Amino acid sequence: MATIKKEFSIKGNSLMKNLDCEVTIKPSTSGKIKFYLKNYEDAIVADVENVSSTSHCVCIGQGNRQIMLIEHFMAACAFCEVDSIDVYLSEGEMPILDGSSYEWVKAFKKAGIEKTKPIYYTLLEPVAYFNGKTHCIIMPDEELRISYSVNYDHPDYRHRWASYDTKNSNDIIQARTFGFLHDLKKFQFFGYAKGVTQENTVGFTDDGGYTTELRSDREPIKHKILDIIGDLYLTGVNPLHLKAQIIAKEAGHAVHVKTALKLKDKLIKV
Repeated sequence: MATIKKEFSIKGNSLMKNLDCEVTIKPSTSGKIKFYLKNYEDAIVADVENVSSTSHCVCIGQGNRQIMLIEHFMAACAFCEVDSIDVYLSEGEMPILDGSSYEWVKAFKKAGIEKTKPIYYTLLEPVAYFNGKTHCIIMPDEELRISYSVNYDHPDYRHRWASYDTKNSNDIIQARTFGFLHDLKKFQFFGYAKGVTQENTVGFTDDGGYTTELRSDREPIKHKILDIIGDLYLTGVNPLHLKAQIIAKEAGHAVHVKTALKLKDKLIKV
């Protein structure tokens, strides 16, 4: 169990609703990552069983007591090896900050982390989820390897892939969310992506370019790796402590979560 040494607060706008949101994170001895929404006493535990939606982002909870866009925060928890904190929100959506996990990681490190010896896991047997052209496969291995393949209507991302290893972890942490610029007005019309800016989102332009300079090669694919790390952490086991090979092809949050549901019961300590 690992928590933070002192509580801290962070403010920012939310990506979907463009709301001003303040988050206060406190040390905990519960051994779980728990979210508390204003006006509600009961916690929403970061657990794949509590996922209520994967449309546009990952949402946990039910009814009016829901928290949106937890994936980048959960990925930061994974990279910082934090698994026991209480998270208090003023709104039902985590702030987007810079669109990656970087600001969360920086805040965790500034607060200090009470680290413990990590526990590693592997799988009883391979886990796979297939749905047409998309799939996610997780197989036992000697060490963690993540490979992610995408196929977007952009010259740089047609049948392209990226991978994770410990040498490029900073690239993964700093990889921002992304989308097609021509879709932005449509999403905003339906009430989403109202907080998108050039600072927090990489936009694909119709001429094959970007709305902002990339932080690293294939940054958008690396963001997909960031997403799957955050989503798989909802199993209760840090995916960065898996001795497994993870292969995802043209996947998204829905596929990640469906895979996590299967994975949860197949994990064993090594």
